Amino acid sequence: MFQTSLYFYAIAIDLIPLQPADFLGAVGMMAIAVALSRWQRLGLERELMVATARTTVQLVVVGYLLWFVFDWKNPGAVLAVVAGMLAIATMETRNRIGKRIPNELWLLGGSMATSLAIVLTYTTVLVIRPAMWFDPQYLIPLAGIVLGNVMNGAALAGERLMQMVQTHRAEIETHLCLGATPEQAIAAYRKAAIRTGLIPTLNAMMVVGVVTLPGIMTGQLLSGINPLDAASYQMLIMFMLAFSTLLTTVLVVQGLAKQCFNAAAQLVLPL
Repeated sequence: MFQTSLYFYAIAIDLIPLQPADFLGAVGMMAIAVALSRWQRLGLERELMVATARTTVQLVVVGYLLWFVFDWKNPGAVLAVVAGMLAIATMETRNRIGKRIPNELWLLGGSMATSLAIVLTYTTVLVIRPAMWFDPQYLIPLAGIVLGNVMNGAALAGERLMQMVQTHRAEIETHLCLGATPEQAIAAYRKAAIRTGLIPTLNAMMVVGVVTLPGIMTGQLLSGINPLDAASYQMLIMFMLAFSTLLTTVLVVQGLAKQCFNAAAQLVLPL
């Protein structure tokens, strides 16, 4: 089901390339957005222009980099790209949660790396089975999709946990005084944080194909792929995201929860 069918080769169409003039036309939409912001006095003109410039530069650089990596097909280069994406995702997640937690960077990076390694290994070995395990056509896009999702899930879950521990500090300390272990005292907040991190993924799964067409499926359809194959790959990706996000949030929340207590089982929140 997940391999491109013979039917695809019979109906596939060439993707219409966008020329520089077409790109200028696309930028015209952002110019209209800037004008609209100015007309409504929203004060977003600078942010919109900076976002447009950054999007253009970043995607052009990434496009050339991936062009080189896809053409080279070297396992070291592919893994280097994935490692770079992992490092950026880790730092972005740390910035959203806060920088005051000991060993937070290693905790986040290790959790996301573990989840990414498991889901990519499972997918490439048991589902897609490409000729080369490091085929950049599959490994890099799938890694990027997974990291983007687990980054948001980990940030939401971690931020939620720390907020609830701060808010309910007295209740947690009361449980500890009554003989509860740190795990028991924080269990309800840990579960709530994990659920918070998984909610966006579950919501997306509920409406995918009915209300929205995800980006990767849209891209495949634009490239002329068989819609049934596009739907198959999208199902695979949604299941990957659900598993990887749940695993990552569990690992991150569990690690952060341990950082909230000392060896004497006392609540010691980061300053």
